[in-house]
Amino acid sequence: MTASHPRHRRALVIPAGMAMATALAFLPNTAATAAPAAPAADGQAVAAADATSLSYVVNVRGGHGTPAHVKKAIGKAGGTVVTSYDEIGVIVVHSSDPDFAKTIRTVRGVQSAGATRTAPLPSAATTDLGAPKVLSAAEVAEAEAAQGQDPLQGLQWDLPAIKADKAHEKSLGSSKVTVAVIDTGVDDTHPDIAPNFDRAASVNCVSGKPDTSEGAWRPGPAESPHGTHVAGEIAAAKNGVGMTGVAPGVKVSGIKVSNPDGFFYTEAVVCGFVWAAEHGVDVTNNSYYTDPWYFNCTDDPDQKALVEAVTRASRYAERKGAVNVAAAGNENYDLAADEITDPVSPNDSTPSERVIDPSECFDIPTQLPGVVTVAATGAKGLKSSFSNYGRGVIDIAAPGGDSTAYQTPEPPATSGLILGTLPGGKWGYMAGTSMASPHVAGVAALIRSTHPHASPALVKALLYAQADATACTDPYDIDADGKVDAVCEGPKNRNGFYGWGTADALDAVTR
Repeated sequence: MTASHPRHRRALVIPAGMAMATALAFLPNTAATAAPAAPAADGQAVAAADATSLSYVVNVRGGHGTPAHVKKAIGKAGGTVVTSYDEIGVIVVHSSDPDFAKTIRTVRGVQSAGATRTAPLPSAATTDLGAPKVLSAAEVAEAEAAQGQDPLQGLQWDLPAIKADKAHEKSLGSSKVTVAVIDTGVDDTHPDIAPNFDRAASVNCVSGKPDTSEGAWRPGPAESPHGTHVAGEIAAAKNGVGMTGVAPGVKVSGIKVSNPDGFFYTEAVVCGFVWAAEHGVDVTNNSYYTDPWYFNCTDDPDQKALVEAVTRASRYAERKGAVNVAAAGNENYDLAADEITDPVSPNDSTPSERVIDPSECFDIPTQLPGVVTVAATGAKGLKSSFSNYGRGVIDIAAPGGDSTAYQTPEPPATSGLILGTLPGGKWGYMAGTSMASPHVAGVAALIRSTHPHASPALVKALLYAQADATACTDPYDIDADGKVDAVCEGPKNRNGFYGWGTADALDAVTR
């Protein structure tokens, strides 16, 4: 396994004056540490059964249960069924037979099958993780906010950037709306999250099978704070404590899909979407890519099966009423280009550089049909230096932060990064399209609050129609070195940097 390109790569460090790294480099002035693997939750026990096993998804016709002859064939091919999602026809299987997928693909009724990883279960190493820039007790105490604001709101330049501060004068959102954070886990004991936490819609899906034991959705002590940060951005309560979320009156749930090593494997992601679908979730936020492939190429039988499984799951969630929102990624890639060089796949064993066609090889769930793909902007409203882009791929933009060397916020904000909640009752800064996506998820939740009976299609239509059209930045030389850093294509109201425009929370509660 390599630690060069962590999975929740939607949040990253922004060293002043430097180009963006491809990895989840956490925030400036922090030391990277090796995070030891946390103890496995009960729901992960099955994954540790055989260290030589791989995990697979086997896709059959949905809605009819697993055919008896397919179950028999799985066993005959050396597989053990972990769980099956009959409504979408996805079966999660473990097998130590390296030919399992090849064998099972020949079985009548099997539409596709593939390994969800290239390293044996469980993972043999940990990921090098850093830490976000945590606000000290003194910084929290010294923060000043205007009348009627939470104490840290003055540091949140991102709220006025999408008019969320004005929106809150009209509505904080409905407590009948739930946004699921499909991520590394959410610390629901945080004072800014606890008032709005939806326990019934929370779960641990790491093994591919739901684990609803108390607290299973929380990150372990050595695990990433990523999901907790995202949850606070969406729905930190307006309660006189800490910060304020984009939609501080809605509910937020935690669907943990990242294992202790930081991997987001297909079976966990499928479980997460299905859980959201069946537990009344209105919006899902997805600030990750599905491991081990940054891009999943449909001409590869394993990768094709992964695309098919996650597509079925995300579409199922949408059919059940959820709007799926996802981060576009942090590599400054043009996702509409003819080709992209992917140097990091597979990231759980030995990666090799490959050139892919992004119209045939997909970052999932970001590039899946129906998913709202979000690019990041900085404090000056320009595309963040790291944000992926691409005409026809990016749907909308929202604040994700950037280096103050590139985009400096207006006082009293001091950091160009995004403030969020952190486990243990803390707050801190992170940046990335990981941070942009929850802003859009929050706005979608406000739209659903305003239009409680709106379908996902209508919520998305309103989200795009209400966005503030943002013209291409041309030329885009974010570091002012005289060289163009990215090329934006398209008109003001539909281009490769900002999609339909910048998300607008005020319109979400007034139109």
